[in-house]
Amino acid sequence: MTAPAPTASRFGHARQVADAVLFEGYVLYPYRASAAKNRMRWQFGVLVPPAWGPAGGEPSAQRTELVMEPRGGAELAVELRFLHARRRTVEEARGDGSFTPVPELRLPDRVLVPWDEGTEETVRMSVPVSDLEAGMVELPFARPADEEAEPVTDADGRQAGRLVRRAERLDGVLRLRAEQLDLPYRALKLTATVHNTSDWEPPPGAGREDALARSLVAAHLLLGLSAGSFLSLTDPPEWARAVVADCTNRHTWPVLAGDGGRADVVLSSPIILEDHPRIAPESAGAMYDATEIDEILALRTAALTDEEKREARGTDPRAAAVIDLADTMPPEVLDRLHGAVRAFREATSPAAPPAGGPEQPPRAAARPDTPWWDPAADAAAPAPEPVVVGGVPVGPGSRVVLRPGLRRTDAQDLFLLGSTALVEAVLHDVDGAVHLAVTVDGDPGADVRRAQGRFLYFQPDEVTPLEDA
Repeated sequence: MTAPAPTASRFGHARQVADAVLFEGYVLYPYRASAAKNRMRWQFGVLVPPAWGPAGGEPSAQRTELVMEPRGGAELAVELRFLHARRRTVEEARGDGSFTPVPELRLPDRVLVPWDEGTEETVRMSVPVSDLEAGMVELPFARPADEEAEPVTDADGRQAGRLVRRAERLDGVLRLRAEQLDLPYRALKLTATVHNTSDWEPPPGAGREDALARSLVAAHLLLGLSAGSFLSLTDPPEWARAVVADCTNRHTWPVLAGDGGRADVVLSSPIILEDHPRIAPESAGAMYDATEIDEILALRTAALTDEEKREARGTDPRAAAVIDLADTMPPEVLDRLHGAVRAFREATSPAAPPAGGPEQPPRAAARPDTPWWDPAADAAAPAPEPVVVGGVPVGPGSRVVLRPGLRRTDAQDLFLLGSTALVEAVLHDVDGAVHLAVTVDGDPGADVRRAQGRFLYFQPDEVTPLEDA
C-alpha cells in the first residue's frame, strides 16, 4: 500500500525551481487582465479532460521515463504539483442587499475585474521501490467543485460588492512502475504517468476556458530516492547510454535537481531545463515572465501609470505583489539585476578562515574609480594602434561614415547606413578581430552611452573615413 509522504526536506532546493515552473506565464507584463497577452492563459503542462483533447489538441496525460539506481530498501517519494483554475467573477452590491455581476468594480486602490485564479495543489505519495518492481502502483485523486464569496469594501468600510470564486471538479490518477534493466549494474527504468480522468463532456459551444477549469495546469513531478540516485538523461554514464536513449518522455522532461549537485532528486518539468537548474541569487522575487529580463520587467513595471497599476492590483494578488515589488525595490537591489559574472565569485568571495584559526572579517570587493567597461580602465595597457581603413589611419577621435555590410541583418544597424559617427575606441577581441566603438553624430543619448561605455560596434570594412577627419 502507498501512503502520503511527509514534506520531504530533500525537495526544498528543487521546489524553488518547481515554483517558477508552476507559475511561469501565470500573469505577464503589464500584469493586467485587459492586456492581450493575458487573455490566452496557461501554455505549459496543461492536462485537459480526455473528451476535450481531440477538439483542443492538448494532451490529457504526461509520461516520464528515467533510469534509477536504488540501494537497499529504498523508497520513492513523489510530489505531483499543479494549478487548479478557479473562475472569479465580480459582483456589485445593490441597495436591496442583492448583487449583480459587473465587468469591473472600481475601488480607490484597485480595479477588480473577472479573472481565472490558480490554486496550488499537491498530491504526495511514498512507495517502496520493491513494490514498483512487483507491479503498477496507482494513486487516484480528486478535487471537488466548490464556490466561495469574498466581500469587498470601499474606503468607508461599506460593502461595495463581492468576489465569487467557482471551482469545477477535477479527477486524476498518478501511476508508477519500475522494471529491471539488463545492465552490468543494478538499475531500473522508472515510468511515472499522470492522467486527467475527468468524465466531463464538452457541451455545444464549450471553449478552452471551460476545459481549463477541469484541467491540471502546469503539472509537474518531483521524485526523490531515500537511498540511491537517478541517471541524467542528457549526460548518462557510458554503460547506460543505450537504455537512457530508449526512455520516452511525453509532454515533460526530467532533470537532476538535487541540492549541491546530488542525483537523488528529479524534477520532471513541462518546460525543458538543464540538469541542476537554479534560481539566480540576484532575483528579487517572482515576476512570472521568464522570457523577459528581470531588470527590464522591474523598470517597465515601475513606469506604469497609476491607473494601470490599479488595474494590475485588481487583476490578481500575485500581480499586485509584482507592482509593489517594483515600486519598493531599493536601488542596490535593482543594480544587482543588471548582471553578474559567475566566474569571478571564487576570486572575490571572502577568504575562508584557516583550519583552527580565528574567523577573518569579510573582505569588501574592490571598487575601482573607473568602471571595468570603460576603455580607460586598463591604463597600464598600451593604447591600441589605429587601424588602417582605405589607406587612412582610424583611431579614437576619427570621424567615419557608417556602411553596414551584407553581414548585417539587424534593422537598428541598417537604419544607420550613411550616418556619420565618432570613433571612441579601437578594440581587439580574443579571436584577433578588430571592432570600432562609435557614437553616432546627432544621437541625443551619445553622452549617456559615453558615460556608461555602451557604444555601437562596427568592423573596419563597415566604415569609410571622412575626408576632413
